[in-house]
Parts: sequence; structure tokens; C-alpha cells
Amino acid sequence: MPIKKRSEVRAEFARLGLSYSAWATHHGYNVNLVIAIVNDDDENPVRKCARGASHNIAVQLRIKDGEVQQVAAPRMPVFA
Repeated sequence: MPIKKRSEVRAEFARLGLSYSAWATHHGYNVNLVIAIVNDDDENPVRKCARGASHNIAVQLRIKDGEVQQVAAPRMPVFA
């Protein structure tokens, strides 16, 4: 799949009438993080999307090439 520019991702959301909030909720991501990544600059991004949720979001939106990594769920404390 070809890599997209962030402007193309924004245009696709607009074309589909899909909100960032709906996409983030559907995929289990923080809405503010999705918005920050999509609205970042292509040439000099503040978020490098190198690891974690940022990486996964960028890969799923096809902003970067890679594989979505499963993030382990936080462990709940066990009370005796």
C-alpha cells in the first residue's frame, strides 16, 4: 500500500464524513493523539511515530510503512 501524506488522510476523512473521534474510538486510540498525528507536519513532524500507539496509528492511517504492534494491557493489581 502506498504511503499517504497527512493532507491526503485529512481529505479521506472529509470525503468519508468520518470524524477523528469515531475512528480513534473504533480502533481503541486516544482521540487527542490521533488528531495530533493527523494534523502534524509531513516535512518536520513533532511526533516521530517511532513506537507505541503513535506508531500504530501512523501505520493504520498509512502515514508510514510498518506493522501494527500489539501493546500489552496494563496489569491490574491483585489485592489479597
